[in-house]
Parts: sequence; structure tokens; C-alpha cells
Amino acid sequence: MKILIVKASALGDVVHALPVLPYLKSASANLEIDWVVEEPFASLLSANPMVHHLHILRTKAWRKARFSARARREFFELLGSLRRERYDVVLDLQGNMKSGMLTLATHAPLRYGFDRSGAREWPNLLATNRKVALSEADYHIMDRTMLAPMAAFPGGKRSDAPGPLFVAPKIREEMTRDLEERGLSGKKTTVFHCGASWQTKRWENASWAELARKVEELLGLNVILTWGGETEHADCRVIWETSGKTATIWPRVGIPQMAALLESASVVVGGDTGLIHMAAALGTPTVSFYTATHSLRNGPRGEKHRLVQSNLPCSPCLRRDCRRLPECRASIRVGDMLEAIAAAIA
Repeated sequence: MKILIVKASALGDVVHALPVLPYLKSASANLEIDWVVEEPFASLLSANPMVHHLHILRTKAWRKARFSARARREFFELLGSLRRERYDVVLDLQGNMKSGMLTLATHAPLRYGFDRSGAREWPNLLATNRKVALSEADYHIMDRTMLAPMAAFPGGKRSDAPGPLFVAPKIREEMTRDLEERGLSGKKTTVFHCGASWQTKRWENASWAELARKVEELLGLNVILTWGGETEHADCRVIWETSGKTATIWPRVGIPQMAALLESASVVVGGDTGLIHMAAALGTPTVSFYTATHSLRNGPRGEKHRLVQSNLPCSPCLRRDCRRLPECRASIRVGDMLEAIAAAIA
């Protein structure tokens, strides 16, 4: 039986959908599973032995080219390949208009998706012919992601564990050499990822710097700072300088290399970001804080992971901007984060 998963983006959302793969394989070993994913996130799945084939969306490149003749040709070739595969079942785990268009293009006889309560954009409802409903029990994002697979294949064995996410052996070997060159081989490290897509998910640089000093002095961990853009790189420089210049600012790397770094760490620390979810999927302990979003909805589950939630009565607000932002950031206390890190590595 041929199955297609439609979960194209973003990084954290794709990682949250990874448990669907072992669930489907436990339901039937004879399933052949393909996946539609945006090009920047394809490497999250390329090393996964449970994925047979990836269909790559190049939406960013197509938009940049303003849907030139070449871009249109590539797009329609993708739609044609989806139809030629003759999928038996499609699982639309995205629930928006784009995923609905891809789902409909398959002409699969069984197309599972969300009902009106769960679809992000209403045109998606036109693409699916088997709809699953959300309930209050489906609060965590992983619970919602599992609804369609469980409806299509009710006999699978479900786990609340994140992942799995795989690192290619060659990439792991390269990371081992990189750590050796920086004098970090064999040492306990913590990765701090200070960036986030929303300003309301970020922490003050001064708090990061204080935490870095205390983690090094009190817990004996070497701190690695990671970043994803020039603004975040500048923040890492500030944190490095004000924390005593003992941390290591890691160069910007691709997703496979970042996964290898996260896998090697003793603990990964950050806000509600894709890298936290990647680390959890790799089996690395995490400590994450939540201000605008809710830890019980988005946070990694399991004994390895510690969640710190803002104590403001308005949290979570799901706002990308807020006049109480300084107060909200200050509600995440350095002492609470340090205590959580100590518990995570104990």
C-alpha cells in the first residue's frame, strides 16, 4: 500500500510529524511511505529509513523567480508526479490551502485531513474526503498530528516520544572532527539557541549571558551558541562578550550538521524553536522556555525534557508583539533555567 504524507513546513512542524512514521510502520510493515516537504527541510527526512521517497517543494525559489516558465514547469511536474504514483492513502497533516492542492492532485481514493475545527484554511476542506475532528484531549501539537494516521490505520502502536530523527554516519564523523578542532571533544557541552521566529519567543541577551556564566561555573558545561541569521549572530556576539568570552559561537551550518551538533550535546537550551524540537527528536535532553506559547501544547514530552512557562496571567497570548514584552521576558528567571538544566543532566 502506498501512503503519502503532506507536511511541507516549517522546521518544528515537520519534526513534530516524525512520530507518524513509526506509528504507520507498526500498523503495517508493508506500507510504502512518501512525503511532500519544502526544500529547506528535506534533509530532516533524507536519512530516515522509513521514508521511501521525497517530493520536494521549491516554493521559495519559485516565488523568487516570480513563477517563471521554468518555475511553472517544475511545479506542474511535481503535481504530475504526485498523480502518477497512484497513492492509496494521503494524510494531509498541514491543513492549509497549499497542502490541500497537493492532496487533491494525487487523486487518491482516501484523502485524510482535518475537519473545520482543525483545518488552518477552509479551502483545505475541499481536498479531503475523510475528515478527523479535534477534541479538548488533542491539545498537544503531536496529538493533533497523529489524528489522521490513527483514523486511517487504527491498529498502530503509538508513542508520545519525539522523533525519531536520524543523523547520517558521515555527518556525525565530520561533527566529531569539528568538535576536536575546537577542543570540545569528550567534554560536556550545552547548546544555547538564542533566536526565535517571534520576538515574543525570545529572551534578553543579558539573561542568556548570566545563564552561560553560571552553567560554566556551577555545572561545568561548555557553552556553544548557535544562530540562524545576522541579527541572531550579533546577539551571540553580545552574549559571548558579556558572559566572559568563554563560550563558543558555532558557525552557521545546514540542518544535517546542526542535527549532529545537537545530538552530541549534553543538553540543548532555547525557547519555543525548531532546534529544541530537533534535539528532542534526536534523544538529547532539552530545557525550553515559553512566553507567548504554551509549553503543554508545544513543548517536548518525556522525562528528558524540562519546560519553563512564564507566570504572567496573560501567558500564553500567541502574540508576535506585545507592550509587556520586557516584563514577559523577565518572568523567565535565570535561576529557574539553571535549576532545570541541572535536573536535565542529572
